[in-house]
Amino acid sequence: MKKTMLIAILSVCLSFAAGIALAEKVHDWADLESAHHHVQEAMQEMNRARAANHYDMAGHGAKAEEHLRAAEHELHEAIEAAKAAK
Repeated sequence: MKKTMLIAILSVCLSFAAGIALAEKVHDWADLESAHHHVQEAMQEMNRARAANHYDMAGHGAKAEEHLRAAEHELHEAIEAAKAAK
């Protein structure tokens, strides 16, 4: 039983390693652009929500906006890097 399990695990690991070795790099930034667009929409929604609450969200709205800006920046950089690698 243990020997069979070991062989099965080894086979899965080797298959995974072979897949990585033979796989081509994918340089598709369309999904990144879609995520970037969604983050930009979320930023707009956050601005509307903060304004509707008179910016009184105990600092949480500002912190959320800060995180959204950071995500937007990183997605932009990821898109540029993917385009440059192509």
